[in-house]
Amino acid sequence: MRIVVCIKSVPESTAVEFDLERGTMRREGVGTIINPFDMYAVEEGIRQAERHGGTVTALCMGPGQADRELREALAMGCDRAVLLSARAFAGADTLATAYTLAVAIRALGGADLVICGKQAIDGDTGQVGPGIAQRLGMVPLTYVSRIHSIDQDAGKIVVERLLEDGTELVEAPLPAVITVLKGINTPRYPTRWRLRAARRTQLEVWGLDELPQLDPERVGLTGSPTRVVRIFAPEVREGQVQFFDAEDMDVAAAALVERLIADRVVGR
Repeated sequence: MRIVVCIKSVPESTAVEFDLERGTMRREGVGTIINPFDMYAVEEGIRQAERHGGTVTALCMGPGQADRELREALAMGCDRAVLLSARAFAGADTLATAYTLAVAIRALGGADLVICGKQAIDGDTGQVGPGIAQRLGMVPLTYVSRIHSIDQDAGKIVVERLLEDGTELVEAPLPAVITVLKGINTPRYPTRWRLRAARRTQLEVWGLDELPQLDPERVGLTGSPTRVVRIFAPEVREGQVQFFDAEDMDVAAAALVERLIADRVVGR
């Protein structure tokens, strides 16, 4: 079974700066970590490979420093790690990111199962996983809280999805793309010898030369129709507190109601 886990390198601090002209985040000099939701994707990919056999490839698009996150995925148990890194990829929105990752997955030889975290903590859109599925012609299964079964012979997967008002059990054909929730598993801690081995591993770094199938007009900032028109800090307003103090609670309640009516919070 061929499993590809997509991970993202995200800032470990909220103290980040923005390029106001480009509307993008400045990542230089900021420490990074694996997107926390993607840790559960890595763990689930490894567990399914252990259960059904096969390989797990960790795939990340980002700057050169993202190799640290890929090495962590290797230390957890992934068999292969590929970093998509080129100046042309910088500034990509979710549309360009999903396109680039999908082309890379095809270049890897395809996948029976692609696993992503439900969303990234910096963008918070949850759009990349479904975008990959659309471009690869796979079924998207989002907000997966449990994989019940995978039948490789029948080419089917059964998952449990979290909905706003409950859960649903879904059977879908393979190959598929799933986005997983935090509670699906408990990510393992890499052993010391696996951490040392991962640090010595030569990572694969792919750019435009390694992915000639890419359309340069569809990657990075050039291929991103999303534009950030303004970046600003919200205005801090001083709160105004009024106490309705009276010995008779009915009098205090009546005064509160009159104030709410005056402020048009409620109608008369």
